[in-house]
Amino acid sequence: MVVIAIISILALMAIPSLQQKFVRDQIAEASAWAAVAKTPVAAYWTANHALAPDNASVGLPLADKVVSNLVASLQVEGGAIHMRFGNLANGALRGKTLSFGPAVVDDAPVVPLAWVCGYAAAPANMTLHGSNRTDIARELLPQSCR
Repeated sequence: MVVIAIISILALMAIPSLQQKFVRDQIAEASAWAAVAKTPVAAYWTANHALAPDNASVGLPLADKVVSNLVASLQVEGGAIHMRFGNLANGALRGKTLSFGPAVVDDAPVVPLAWVCGYAAAPANMTLHGSNRTDIARELLPQSCR
């Protein structure tokens, strides 16, 4: 009986960490989907030395038409990309948003933009543009987005 109780306690302690790992894995998988917008937004920056105002400006359909198994919408706004989770995403993510902000060297538009995920800071000597709508708890995000 004691052995069963100990095993049960250990299992209960492991469940939250497994849940967080599962959520992080889904965030990583969905983040790859953001490349659908990252590539044309970066091309817009290179061609226009300005940040893309919306989906249409980079040839993407309306936000709710850019979907996958985990992503319910993908919106470009002021250069930033806002990815809302839904569909088959874990309950901790469903309805939540992860933003990817463009970081640029303002006085050197020839320098390619860098992408900043979630709550992360912009690289040194770069300015982060666009709004950050990330509303996922920091502990659930991959280290690169915290």
